[in-house]
Amino acid sequence: MKTSINSVLKVTGIPVIVASLCCLTPVIIVLFGLGSVSLAASLADTLYGTYKWVFRIAGLALLGLSLVWYLRREKKICTLDEAQKRRNEILNIVAISLTVGVVGYFLWLYVVVEYAGKWLGIWN
Repeated sequence: MKTSINSVLKVTGIPVIVASLCCLTPVIIVLFGLGSVSLAASLADTLYGTYKWVFRIAGLALLGLSLVWYLRREKKICTLDEAQKRRNEILNIVAISLTVGVVGYFLWLYVVVEYAGKWLGIWN
């Protein structure tokens, strides 16, 4: 059974967004006019400087939950016997999802959000 690109993106999309909320939140605040650029810059310093590991761990935990959900709902792997029979498939799905999640996190956070923040003047 092959894992499609849409399946991998479905599993990793939301966890990547959650893990990057430390820097995405100030961008959203400025884009929606909920605060000034100086408030967003201060919030970005606090969230990224102090709490970035909390967001990363939350994203990783959400990735684990989404993998469990995907394996149970989409792949119909519900019992330990079924998991033992399809061990290689599970390991491949976990490895692909973890790789795509990490690469997606770095691209999203350090390219997209970084340039959006620079364009809005939140960080220099």
